[in-house]
Amino acid sequence: MIRHFTLLLFIGLAFWSCEEETIPTEVSLWGEVYSVESTTELDLRNNQLTGPIPPEIGYLTNLTYLDLRYNQLTGTIPSEIGNLTNLTLLRLENNQLTGEIPESICDLNLKFWIGINFNVNNNQLCPPYPSCIGVYLGGQDISDCDTLPPGYVNLWDNFYSIENTTSLDLGNIGLTGEIPPEIGNLTNLTHLDLLDNELTGSIPSEIGNLTNLTL
Repeated sequence: MIRHFTLLLFIGLAFWSCEEETIPTEVSLWGEVYSVESTTELDLRNNQLTGPIPPEIGYLTNLTYLDLRYNQLTGTIPSEIGNLTNLTLLRLENNQLTGEIPESICDLNLKFWIGINFNVNNNQLCPPYPSCIGVYLGGQDISDCDTLPPGYVNLWDNFYSIENTTSLDLGNIGLTGEIPPEIGNLTNLTHLDLLDNELTGSIPSEIGNLTNLTL
């Protein structure tokens, strides 16, 4: 009886050890090794990084600062980024990131509306975007994205949420062609700046739908 109990206990412990996730003490990112416990900042901007963001980055739960802008990163933003709940800054702009932004990014304690401590502009990220981010996603190349999702309009190859878009600051960014009449669907707009571009044609009558504009 004792022998049978010992065998069952051994099997149970072996099963438990297989099920429990082993958290590493170090992770390797882009050829460098970082301590899980002591790494609080990663400033790798403009560092010629390539390839995807490794999901192992999610183990660095003490990170408060993550700056990967101005590299050549590809692939999707890993959902493990949501594990970094101590982040006060996340900068991923000016890469070649694709796909949808994981909803887990809303688990981060970031001020998404500021743009200084959160920025993913100038990538190839497709809508629909997490609601916590709102409209702070300038310059996304959506040419490889699927069809326009419900509740969005396409303006100059960027998708904008009809409900959440309250400001469009598109001045002096090289816009060409006519102002799309679909802009009139953004009825929650309070701010619209198209100054210093190369727009042609007439102002669409649909602009009159933007009754909430103050500027």
